[in-house]
Formats: sequence, C-alpha cells, structure tokens
Amino acid sequence: MEPAGCPRGLLPRPCRVLVLLNPRSGRGKALQLFQRFVQPLLEEAEISFKLMLTERQNHARELVCAEELSHWDALVVMSGDGLMHEVVNGLMSRPDWETAIRKPLCSLPGGSGNALAASLNYYAGYEQVTSEALLTNCTLLLCRRHLSPMNLLSLHTASGLQLYSVLSLSWGFVADVDLESEKYRRLGEIRFTMGTIFRLATLRIYRGQLAYLPVGNAASEMSASPAQAHKGPVDTYLVPLEEPVPSHWTVVPEQDFVLVLVLLHTHLSTEMFAAPMGRCEAGVMHLFYVRAGVSRAMLLRLFLAMQKGKHMDYNCPYLVHVPVVAFRLEPKNQRGMFSVDGESMTCEAVQGQVHPNYFWMVCGSRDAPSSWEPQPRPSPEKPL
Repeated sequence: MEPAGCPRGLLPRPCRVLVLLNPRSGRGKALQLFQRFVQPLLEEAEISFKLMLTERQNHARELVCAEELSHWDALVVMSGDGLMHEVVNGLMSRPDWETAIRKPLCSLPGGSGNALAASLNYYAGYEQVTSEALLTNCTLLLCRRHLSPMNLLSLHTASGLQLYSVLSLSWGFVADVDLESEKYRRLGEIRFTMGTIFRLATLRIYRGQLAYLPVGNAASEMSASPAQAHKGPVDTYLVPLEEPVPSHWTVVPEQDFVLVLVLLHTHLSTEMFAAPMGRCEAGVMHLFYVRAGVSRAMLLRLFLAMQKGKHMDYNCPYLVHVPVVAFRLEPKNQRGMFSVDGESMTCEAVQGQVHPNYFWMVCGSRDAPSSWEPQPRPSPEKPL
C-alpha cells in the first residue's frame, strides 16, 4: 500500500503540508520554536505550509475530521505525543478512514515527552539528542521527504471504547510518572525525573491479569470469533473481552506488577531508550512488565540505565520483555492509571492488537542517502 499521492514512499517536490501545532505544549514555546527552527528549513526545501494552532483538547481531532485532506501532501504535527494520538484517532473516525489514514504524517517535537520523534530520530541514525537539536533533525527528515510505514495498535476496553495508539499503553509506574508529572510540563524533560523520584519514594503494587499472544504463536492461529469493531481494521487475534483468551495465548501466572508497558517504538521520551532491541518488525510490538518484588534501588538503576538503553544489561529477573502481536490486561482493582500515547484513559480491562504497516510517517533510513541538505546559515545570536 502506497501513501495516497506519494508513489515509492516519497513526498513530492514541491509539496504542501498542513501543520497542526499546540502553542501550549512543552514549555509553551512551540510556536516560537517553529518560526525559528522549522520554517526557514521548509522554505529552503520548497515545502509550503498552512499553520493551524490548536486551542483545546481534542481540537486537532476535530480539525482532521473536517479537513479536506486532498489539499495536502502530508499532515505535520508539532507538539508532544498526545497531539499525534488525536490526529490518528481523528483520521480513523472519518467516514473515509481507509483513505484518510494513508495521508502521510510527520512528527515534530514540541512537547516535553516527544517519544515518537525520538524514535524516528533513532531510526534515521542520528545521535540521541533533545530540545532544538531533535527538532532540527526531525525537520530535516521532512525536508528529505522519505516515508516509512508504521504499525498501529487498536485498543478495546470493557466499557466499549475503541481507540488507536501510535506509541504506547502503560499501566502502573510508567503511567503514574507520565500523568502525575504533567503539572511540571513547563520544566521539560526534567518533569519525568521528578516524577520517577516521587513515585519511587511511594512505590505502588498493581494487581491484574496479563495475557499476550507471542509472535511465534501468531503465524497460524486466529480467533474463531474475532472482536470486530464498527469500523477500522479487523482484530483477527482478539475475542470479546467477556470471553477467556484463546488457549494458544500466554497467561502470566503472577498478578502483582510494578508496571506493564506495551510499546510500538524504541523510546518512551527523548531520554528514555526503553527498547534497545530496536525497531519492531511489521505487526509486532514490545511488551515489558516488571513483577512485584523488585527493590527500589534496582528500579532506580533500571530507569537511570534506560537513558542510554542499558537497562536490559542488568538481566533483572523481575523485568520481562516479550515481542507480541496482541495483549489483554485486566486490572483487579481501580488502582493506578492507564496512559495511552501520554493521554489518560480510564483504568479498566483493555485488549489490543497491532496492525502491520498501517499508516505512513516521515522517517529517515540508516541506509538511504539523503536527497536534500540545507544550505549553511549563520546561527541566531539570541537563544529563546
């Protein structure tokens, strides 16, 4: 499947993009960052744009639901990961969702987490960087116009909610740190460090039932009565939540956890290289969980080592990683929160399946030569 109007996985030259920007994201300087670092590069690369500022939660979802997508070669999202979540769910809620989700997307980091942008930066072969350097790298990827297909996670909850994730679902420690540190968002990346220290001091245990379909069992096994949504891709590996998981799934015997994390990419933030095993194959996602019993000291060492992707080197027996194609998580009480792409979700039973190569994003390649380089310009004299 080629992206609409973009044969061979390349954006046209010149091209037109719609930029959706949250001016309050991160430290509240996304608009100034766009004008200073992004706009000059787009002009050099013959990329014309229309800038739309979001004004409230779910505004981006409303905008892409109503937009005439044929006017644009790509949708550019500049904010944290939550705005991309809104855009993708908006595209999937359109009557023409099958065509709409093929519109290429681009992630420019303007928030405090920026995990998706950090992952794309890694796939392109760049060094791990933050702030303006990461923004510049991601803008250069847009200027070079290369596209890559991305996995999409469809989620279903006990209350009947259907939504899609482009990055992650977390429960327990990671979700608490992510959501509880939101009040410190103007501090940037340090908000996660502060949240981690606070949550370690008051470490919680979360009780629930976790099951998953590992990659090796998925090749020939599909559910007899799949849990089908009203629209969207067919979830062939899932059965209704009120039914037991199929017999070829793995049910984790332990029910006390510190965290559960489903991750479609490599990074949890610009400085949290959570999946050093690398980019997931088509139709595969990372499942991590930490069983109860891990010490606070070990948990701290794991999170500090995650900055450089070294946490798996500890071979911690409480930390488990499995490549999976589907999962089910059933909390046994209301303790803890769910975070989906950095956005809060009600704590209830949830299951999901990854769909391979379902949408397109601007993404560099470690092997592909760049087709465009900016002309050198003098550095601005004054920082923001």
